[in-house]
Amino acid sequence: MGKTLVVAEKPSVGRDIARVLGASTRGNGCIIGDEYVVTWAIGHLISLCNPEELDEKYKKWSFDTLPILPGEMNKKIIYRTRFQYGIVKNWMNSDEIERIVCATDAGREGELIFRLIYEHTGCSKPFDRLWISSMTDYAIRQGFESLKPGSQYDNLYESARCRAEADWLVGMNGSRGYTLTYNTLLSVGRVQSPTLAILVERELERRNFKPEKYYVLTADFGGYTGRWFDESVRENPYRIPPARRDEFESLAATLPGKSAVVERIEVTQQTNKPPLLYDLTQLQRDANRKFGWPASKTLKIAQTLYEQAKVITYPRTDSKYLSSDMKKSLPDRLEKLNQGKWKKFAALALKSERELFPRVINNKGVSDHHAIIPTGSAAAVEKLEGNELRLFDLIARRFIAVFLEDQIIERTEILTRCEGHAFLTRGRRVTHPGWSAVYGKNGSDKRFEEEPDNAEQDDLPQVVQAESRTAVSAELAEKETTPPPPYTEASLLAAMEHAGRRIDDEELAAQMRDSGLGTPATRAAIIDRLIQVQYIRRVRRTLVPTEKGMTLVAVLPEALRSPIMTGQWEKALGDIGRGEGDSEQFMQGIRRLATDIVDESRTRRQGIEFPESVRRQGPAPGERETLGACPICEDGEIKENSKAFYCTNWRRTRCTFTLWKNAFTKDDGGGPEVTPDIVRVLLERKTLVGKTGTLSLMGDAPWVQWEPADGSPVRYGDGSRAGDESQDKAGGAKKSATRRKTVARKKTTSGKKSGKTSTAKKKATKTTKATAEE
Repeated sequence: MGKTLVVAEKPSVGRDIARVLGASTRGNGCIIGDEYVVTWAIGHLISLCNPEELDEKYKKWSFDTLPILPGEMNKKIIYRTRFQYGIVKNWMNSDEIERIVCATDAGREGELIFRLIYEHTGCSKPFDRLWISSMTDYAIRQGFESLKPGSQYDNLYESARCRAEADWLVGMNGSRGYTLTYNTLLSVGRVQSPTLAILVERELERRNFKPEKYYVLTADFGGYTGRWFDESVRENPYRIPPARRDEFESLAATLPGKSAVVERIEVTQQTNKPPLLYDLTQLQRDANRKFGWPASKTLKIAQTLYEQAKVITYPRTDSKYLSSDMKKSLPDRLEKLNQGKWKKFAALALKSERELFPRVINNKGVSDHHAIIPTGSAAAVEKLEGNELRLFDLIARRFIAVFLEDQIIERTEILTRCEGHAFLTRGRRVTHPGWSAVYGKNGSDKRFEEEPDNAEQDDLPQVVQAESRTAVSAELAEKETTPPPPYTEASLLAAMEHAGRRIDDEELAAQMRDSGLGTPATRAAIIDRLIQVQYIRRVRRTLVPTEKGMTLVAVLPEALRSPIMTGQWEKALGDIGRGEGDSEQFMQGIRRLATDIVDESRTRRQGIEFPESVRRQGPAPGERETLGACPICEDGEIKENSKAFYCTNWRRTRCTFTLWKNAFTKDDGGGPEVTPDIVRVLLERKTLVGKTGTLSLMGDAPWVQWEPADGSPVRYGDGSRAGDESQDKAGGAKKSATRRKTVARKKTTSGKKSGKTSTAKKKATKTTKATAEE
């Protein structure tokens, strides 16, 4: 009987699956067992071809070759992961393999990754689908016991294929068309453009905002204060216009010592149910508010908690609910949290008789994946520390909270009349913390309140109706209206998620109720992309559009800057994924749209010029130019400093990409000095051919090779340099190339002058091997 090939998305996931399946023999880019071979699609392996790879005529950007509408969207092997592709291909077509299991991430994009590889290898063997939301051993075993035929996910793949091809057609044609029109390198996309438009709209509101003065009169009635308000006005009744300043200055001066009476007291109880469980977007928003983390950092840590620590379920989810079949597992998950900082509240939750159905247990609210919750791995939780522990703590507290009682707040409103004027006092007191006790003292965590009412007083004295009081003091304060706040990542993620609410058309807004800008899994990448192309920048915790971004939005047509188009796309793609939509009809519409975008760009100039600094000069001080995506961590950006090129994730995730400018010139290496233009081309094309030789970005790790036209190749980054050995003392020995950074970019010392390998070098070699497997 033949073996089964399991194709995972990442090596770490592959190793976990292999362990559960009993496969333990390490192979080249795979793990082999008696019944199973497990390999992985790290780096995705296959992508759509760039226009210039389809036809030589597209190398030159010209309106003569637009729109680009290939009859078939050709695919290519991604150069830097071509070796792993070869491994997967050989196993797929091997006589040893009888069937295949698709074990990439359970979602639309994971389906696309596997299918592109499967089709490109020409494989026709039957395959099944592993669909799991947790990486615990139990979940993996359960998943393999309930594999489904791959054909059941054909509609999901069709949806993913349409999404990828549609983004390519709009992005390529739009970017080229507007770049040619404005002589400025511009990037246009169906999600990033309307997201940028949201930021630009807010910035224009702030720039055009004209502050208006007003006054607020407060009076102290002994133990509580009241604000004067106009009983005949509904909107902003507390604001006193400047024209009445003199009148109220006189009133403030005469009030102290005057008698007042409590005319009305209203006490109401407000019951707040526990918040729903986390989906990815809400988790990113809360982490941004509480820790200041960008959305991409939260996603990165969540993936680590899912794949490596195995303490949470699948994070790339858009659901805040659980399916009914999970109900029986919830007590055990709570029991495993009955320790450490969660012990007190987990114990309460275990005793709770709260009925979760249908508020949390809701099958209709679960699409591909359920909400993010702990897996119940107590031993793994004990090992967490740092940022991983901080994020898990958010998830654990939210999970516990849904089992606890409602929060009850007593709200008090007092109307005090003094000298014929009405003064209003509002108070708030938590009478029963319930679930909110999980978030801090006094049963509240104001960092999680969407709209805190700063006018409410926490501790009001006991007063009764008709009680007499005396005005102790009074103050008239000058204030100004304020512009709307700039977006943070938390508020922008919310705006992207609920983009349909910004649409005036009620019918279309209703259709888009569940279709925001992007998906939970892609929103962080969209924000990072806008920063990378210098359309927006981070200013402390806020996101602000640059002049380049604002100019772009000004010239884009409504179809590209409105959330309507992407909302319609997501709805159509969802229909295709459910087998209710026509993919061919959808793609015909996309081709017409790409043509319209090109036609629009030809006539769109209207005398608008992009800032000179954007078109001809380098980046502003402090805004180093982004040269491309990091080939190691994939979500960092490669930038330049005075001596080298580095990944922006070096501090946050310890990404190890470093390429020194003198990598091939030092010690008479005979190669070129590495420049920003060289790095940009290497990251995009992987190879740069010149008159004197060839530079290549190679391997999974990766490393860079300089191959002179008339000499031996020189490698940088894999711990070796061809032909560079330790020399004796008399020859004025050059420093060993092992001083260069290894694939993991940890510096090693050169071998001792005797030629023996140093301990540091041995350690570096081990690190290199481990990184290559990753």
